[in-house]
Amino acid sequence: MGLISYDEVAKHNNSESCYVIVHGKVYDVTEFLPEHPGGSKIILKYAGKDATEEYDPIHPPGTLEENLPKDKCLGEVDPATMKAEAKKEESQEEKQIARNKDELPPLDLCLNLYDFEVVARKVLKGTAWAYYSSGADDEVTMRENNNAFGRIWFRPRILRDVSNINYSTSLLGCKSTLPIYITATALGKLGHPDGEKNLTIAAGREGIIQMIPTLASCSFEEIVDARVHDQQPQFFQLYVNSNRAITEKLIRRAEERGVKGLFVTVDAPQLGRREKDMRIKFEDVGSRVQNDGKDDVDRSQGAARAISSFIDPSLNWDDLNWLRSVTRMPIVLKGVQTWEDAVKAAELGLSGVVLSNHGGRQLDFARSGIEVLGEVVEALKQRGLFPNPMFQIFVDGGVRRASDVLKAVAMGATACGIGRPFLYAYSAYGPEGVQRAIQLLKAEMEMNMRLIGAPTLKDLEPNMVDVRALSTHVNVVPESNQAQIYERLSTAVGMPNEPANKL
Repeated sequence: MGLISYDEVAKHNNSESCYVIVHGKVYDVTEFLPEHPGGSKIILKYAGKDATEEYDPIHPPGTLEENLPKDKCLGEVDPATMKAEAKKEESQEEKQIARNKDELPPLDLCLNLYDFEVVARKVLKGTAWAYYSSGADDEVTMRENNNAFGRIWFRPRILRDVSNINYSTSLLGCKSTLPIYITATALGKLGHPDGEKNLTIAAGREGIIQMIPTLASCSFEEIVDARVHDQQPQFFQLYVNSNRAITEKLIRRAEERGVKGLFVTVDAPQLGRREKDMRIKFEDVGSRVQNDGKDDVDRSQGAARAISSFIDPSLNWDDLNWLRSVTRMPIVLKGVQTWEDAVKAAELGLSGVVLSNHGGRQLDFARSGIEVLGEVVEALKQRGLFPNPMFQIFVDGGVRRASDVLKAVAMGATACGIGRPFLYAYSAYGPEGVQRAIQLLKAEMEMNMRLIGAPTLKDLEPNMVDVRALSTHVNVVPESNQAQIYERLSTAVGMPNEPANKL
């Protein structure tokens, strides 16, 4: 393979003959066009051009090599000829983001998880912000996830020896310094060039567990290889593919690399309608996840739908037998929303459930995981299935304070998953931002456990929380929804990042 001039590449700019340049290599993707999970149109947009900048945030390294025969890599583009391509002019949004990054507040001025969201809003592109921050429909459930914790009040106990506080625990047999884990979130490189590796590094340094997403921007191998030490535990979140051979390959690879738990997402037979994301019309989304060659992806529906067409809507309880047959990892159902389904999972001998509504990104008006927790624990108790060290209950959605975690643990949860705040933290500050967020939670945890009167997590009891108001839903929909929705139309169109505002 020799050097290929840029002018030669530029000639192959249509569906009959389509070349793209990625990281200096020239690929013939003509035959791959109908197989691309993001559809052929997005590849044709960059036909005959250098697609590296658009490719990197979405695709893990090795994606082209995995999906194309070796002979489709035609060689390297002659760097001396690359000057023929006009440099893309920096947009106003990009210029403002660069200025905002130069003016970032010192990391130690971030005093809680909310602070990271404020800073990240200023350094993320509009498309990235829309994808990370969006919720389903009117975003009632997304707001409710956090509001629900505010309806639980503490009943502190006094005159207890709280000189030594221990908040360590065990999740599926893996040690964790906190009763939290980093839950799976997709497309990490939209926020930072190192994507999910930021989470791996911070989790390893702080002794908590990261859940690796199916739809990560980094490759699975990159994330695993970024472990701080060989024994660092990780979980894997799985979307079940309609092509079960692909799913089995993902599961076996995870187990071979030492992943300690399989979290099967069960609340997403179809991705929710996230209007903020849709307004951006995320046309540049593809994914390494296969969709069996269908070119029916509607990228005008936003990033979420553009990357999710492979998910199998036929997944059902009977498929759990097949999942068990292909792995020895503990299996946890992620996205359980009723006590009936939680009981069924326990009776089937699964290792746990995550009470979750997908961060408010699926069915709007689904209840929060913390609200469902109380009735799940009660139903399991009635059937002699709680407490049970072989069946753990996790909660995610809306967790922003250590006090939220303590409320869940007192009610019977083993741990809470946290997603968006860690994305925001590394979007602004890299792995150090995530570490800072975890350290803030540890400081809050120690203080709150002393004030509650619980020196260890085992000392947290149901009678330490007042949950009588938890199921009260008042004024969940604003009178003027148009004025109150999370991202107004006037903001979303044309000014996705509000570049005029500075930090």
